[in-house]
Amino acid sequence: MIIRRASQPVIVIEAIKLLESNLSRVCDSIWVAYAPPEIQLVRLMHNRHMSESEARMRISTQPSQELKKAAAKVVIKNYSTYEDTWGQVVEAWKKTVPVAPETAPALVRAAVTTPLPVAELVVTRGRPRHSLEIAQVINRIRRPSHPLRKDDVMAAFGEKAFLLLQAGQQSLGVIGWQVENLVARTTDIVIDPALSLEKALPALVTEMERASKDLQCEASLVFAPPELARYETIWRGLGYERRNPQSLSVLAWQEAAQESMQSGAVLYFKQLRIDRILRPI
Repeated sequence: MIIRRASQPVIVIEAIKLLESNLSRVCDSIWVAYAPPEIQLVRLMHNRHMSESEARMRISTQPSQELKKAAAKVVIKNYSTYEDTWGQVVEAWKKTVPVAPETAPALVRAAVTTPLPVAELVVTRGRPRHSLEIAQVINRIRRPSHPLRKDDVMAAFGEKAFLLLQAGQQSLGVIGWQVENLVARTTDIVIDPALSLEKALPALVTEMERASKDLQCEASLVFAPPELARYETIWRGLGYERRNPQSLSVLAWQEAAQESMQSGAVLYFKQLRIDRILRPI
């Protein structure tokens, strides 16, 4: 049903059990990411905080990577740098999908009534090539105790999407979110304090919602930092309600909220679809 509703000419399905299901039979191209067992072991221990025995057990229960590679049309070797892995993806994509004409990068424009030397804000989709720029914007505005590196953002692209808020040549805001189980979860949102939030916040959130609706999302959860959460009038104008995870009416939404809730953040909720695509069994 989700595929039938999609309007995009190309649909990508990410599924760990794709080859074990009948869905693989209707795919035009099967892609597999490969990493040697010793690298899988290190990543599970480091990224998932597993013990060595837990990590080895997880690897042993997975289907053979050699069988997956044999079934694949494209094999991405995921054991070098992020740039190398991304380069393989880009090259394989160019060979698999016809190249469309380059479209204008501007997605959303909003007038800026601040003393900035430009007249409008532009929201553009962040790409892996923007990793350093995204890290710099977050570090400059948020000033974290452990500054983000380019590689941190490159790694985040494995599960997140980013939007950049720009005025002329300046990047003045970032929003980072992920879509899982038809729930959009915005966990990163930073905006330069020199900007008018009445313009900047709606520009970023509206474009995040548009992209999420394209993926058939049912709900949007935004985990706003304290400095942005206090602008309740703006959030209400965007259709969001301040909520706690337990007050959400759907279990999948509750679980997503509990999993992504950050210390000090305020949860704002908006239902994007009235007709639920996935219903509890």
